[in-house]
Amino acid sequence: MKFTKMNGLGNDFIVFENLDNEEYDYDILARKLCDRHFGIGADGLLIVEPSGIADIKMRIINSDGSEAEMCGNGARCFAKYVYENGIVKKDKMSVETLSGIIMPELIFKDDVVEKVKVHMGSPIFRTDMIPVKTDKKSFIEETIKIDGRTYIVTSLLVGVPHTIIFVNSIDKNMILNIGPLIEKLQIFPRGTNVDFVKVEDDSNITVRTWERGAGLTFACGTGACASAVASALTEKTKRNVYVHFKKGDLYIEWLLDNNIYLTGIAEEVFTGEIKIV
Repeated sequence: MKFTKMNGLGNDFIVFENLDNEEYDYDILARKLCDRHFGIGADGLLIVEPSGIADIKMRIINSDGSEAEMCGNGARCFAKYVYENGIVKKDKMSVETLSGIIMPELIFKDDVVEKVKVHMGSPIFRTDMIPVKTDKKSFIEETIKIDGRTYIVTSLLVGVPHTIIFVNSIDKNMILNIGPLIEKLQIFPRGTNVDFVKVEDDSNITVRTWERGAGLTFACGTGACASAVASALTEKTKRNVYVHFKKGDLYIEWLLDNNIYLTGIAEEVFTGEIKIV
């Protein structure tokens, strides 16, 4: 199998084409290829498939074999890949995902794709759609308890479920300890990504995400969007912010018409071939 390794701010993916719709067990394939000791190593797979409703289709398989509805960093890598490999020769394309059709737009510098801007749709706050098991219609600044401690959280859907916790400082141990517990709380029947957000000022936030199905990652595009929306919604920031990760920044715009746009880099790391046994 030929593949390309790509990353968006350190959130890394193995991209491969399946334009002939061959049969693969993606659960097993993801676990094998994403293993950082015995495989290529990645947070997930991005699979290029034909679409009957858009220019192209993107499937996202997490490193644990589960399939994700959407991935912001993955979408930028995917758009750059299909353009540079001649699969879709448009600087603004439609991409089918499990969460609907997204519209990545390529931004060039000296005829080279420098950044990708992605229309991420609109945030959803309805608890029956996120979903959250509660009798409340939304889950904004609500209280949860874990191991005897109380946390104030906000949950919303930006392609995938996200739960935001505002913190005074980014503590890796807290993320590793609390992230997986919140991810699998019974009130989240489909699980949830967990975003730890430190507000720097009204235009800048720092985010670390415990990703459902992948664990702690260097960056999360949908998490950046969800964190930016939650920050503005709770009047901690403006609607447009820079989201800072360990390896760089994303620019998130939450417009008055409720649409979210994400802009950031996407990079190719290397290409190769691997034998599928």
